[in-house]
Amino acid sequence: MKDKEKSYRKVIGKKIKLARAKNNYTQEILAEKLELSTRYISQLERGISFGSATTLVNLCNALEIDTDFLFQELVNNNHSSEQSRALDEKFFNNYLQLNSQHKELINAFILDMLKIEKEKEV
Repeated sequence: MKDKEKSYRKVIGKKIKLARAKNNYTQEILAEKLELSTRYISQLERGISFGSATTLVNLCNALEIDTDFLFQELVNNNHSSEQSRALDEKFFNNYLQLNSQHKELINAFILDMLKIEKEKEV
């Protein structure tokens, strides 16, 4: 496997893990929802495995995310992907250290900020 593909898989895996944590799902709960093994979920999150199109669609549906969340950074060349990955990783690591209440506050804040951005576009 090429280095670029390894890098892509790791980025996507981290985002899967972040979305799973946001939903307060354990790997076991997510595996059960998708009728997959916990080991496979772990491999997806670590970038060791990469799911089929069906698996990725089912994963997005179970985690209530869209494919843009998983792939946008990898496809969009408007900003430095290395710099963006470093910021995403720092945010992700900090987010995972929060308790459930603080995670909910961060999510509410982000939703409010997105709403403000959309209102500015109109």
